[in-house]
Amino acid sequence: MNSEKVVFAFFIVLALTLNFGFFLGGMDNASHHNIYELFAAIVVSLISTVLKVGDRTHMGAVFLATSLVADLQLIAAAIVWGVVANVYGEALTGDALATVVSLSGGALLANLISVILLIAETVSVRR
Repeated sequence: MNSEKVVFAFFIVLALTLNFGFFLGGMDNASHHNIYELFAAIVVSLISTVLKVGDRTHMGAVFLATSLVADLQLIAAAIVWGVVANVYGEALTGDALATVVSLSGGALLANLISVILLIAETVSVRR
């Protein structure tokens, strides 16, 4: 067993599951979306991106692209949350919460594509 591949797959799947955990819940209920879960999703997504940087194959480039999209979406969600909470001094409700959840949904889709590519790559490997 290749431990590098295990770590790579672990972080890809963990990024998806953390993102899904944050995304799941009502768009109008802030108690369904934990800021620490968003932070964990960002950190794991960034680690996943770093792990994908060294791959020079075409599939590696697609992995990196999906990871960068997820990073961008999650960081944008965190910026929206931070601006609303700290600049405007408001609780995260309504339109701002819908924006944060929608951005994390885009990252969720990018992470899902990454996991599908991982499965496809794993199935295509010949022994």
